[in-house]
Amino acid sequence: MKEEQIKKAYEIAKERYAAIGVDTDKAVSLLEQTPISLHCWQADDVVGFESGAAASGGIQTTGNYPGKARNIDELRQDVLKVKSLLAGTYRLNLHETYGEFGGKFVDRDQVEIKHFQGWIEWAKANGLKLDFNSTSFSHPKSGDLTLSNPDKGIRDFWIEHTKRCRRIANAMGEAQGDPSIMNIWVHDGSKDLTVERKRYREIFAASLDEILAENLPYMKACLEAKLFGIGLESYTVGSHDFVAGYCATRKLMYTLDTGHYEQTENVSDMVASLLLFVPELMLHVSRPVRWDSDHVTIMNDQTLDLFKELIRADALNRAHIGLDYFDASINRIGAYIVGVRATQKCLLQALLEPLVKLREYEDNGQNFERLALLEEAKSLPFGAVYDYFNLKNGVPVGEAFIPEVQQYEKDVTSKRI
Repeated sequence: MKEEQIKKAYEIAKERYAAIGVDTDKAVSLLEQTPISLHCWQADDVVGFESGAAASGGIQTTGNYPGKARNIDELRQDVLKVKSLLAGTYRLNLHETYGEFGGKFVDRDQVEIKHFQGWIEWAKANGLKLDFNSTSFSHPKSGDLTLSNPDKGIRDFWIEHTKRCRRIANAMGEAQGDPSIMNIWVHDGSKDLTVERKRYREIFAASLDEILAENLPYMKACLEAKLFGIGLESYTVGSHDFVAGYCATRKLMYTLDTGHYEQTENVSDMVASLLLFVPELMLHVSRPVRWDSDHVTIMNDQTLDLFKELIRADALNRAHIGLDYFDASINRIGAYIVGVRATQKCLLQALLEPLVKLREYEDNGQNFERLALLEEAKSLPFGAVYDYFNLKNGVPVGEAFIPEVQQYEKDVTSKRI
């Protein structure tokens, strides 16, 4: 599509939206400024650089498409390629297993800031800010229980690991002048029936209290819930009700992972309720085809509803947006870009909703008018606004990114044998 066509289409869309009280320039500006945290583990199938082994312990990547990143240099190269094809503001989310360990085994209760100093410097040089995750899976001491383990030796190992991860995140936040968001998720649970539900949760809460006691001003911690993990189907210690209660009473950020709910649930329903009781939300945007299958995010009703609810709640400034999928069945660079663009499109549609008029109708009891405008808004030319957003920022418009990804595969990833 030619530049003049894109601009002309945008001007028409701008006028159409203005007629219902929506400022498209403001929406584009907000979209440009809202950070999205890219997840490093899409580039290498959650392998990391600790041992080179595939993920285990409630996590599984499927597919064997060639060309995954095999080391830190390749992963960084891929991330920068992705960033070059996207408009907007980006962060990079790292797991602890992605440190620079110098070819030596560094156990997780021994990890230090120095193992991520290279990432801090690289991110600063490339206009990225860093987020972080503790990593309790894929380790000989993972088992079924980590921070909720009655065995003090195992529990203390993971407490120390998580404390160190918080300090690393704090160093990242201090260096970048913006808090690093550190997510805590543990797979802890039971494959079959347990009679110790309350006991494990008491231990988990006590472990978290100890971990979070240290004052670290340059990072923010968040806690992620889950319905169940693979191999731990009957009981999850960090269930949604536990995490909601813990975050509400400790005033801790709550992580909403869109793949961690029942298929019939809509995660958007959780937003307004949680925001009444927790300070902020971390969004892990994924696509559960069959529960937590972590398919590439697309523009579907669930993702669109999530961002609409966020904007309707005036809570964009209380939420952090990150991606969390790992599809090894397709080109990984393409997976990144499709997922980011889908997330941006959903956020843009939410920003373009005629909320002032919709709220006026609702306050006046004009329910027919509210429903009619909600329906009409679905067919407004938001695509023209998204095309302009990309053109304005000098990145491929529409499907033009596809040959760019194909060329990168031909030149780079296909040669990783």
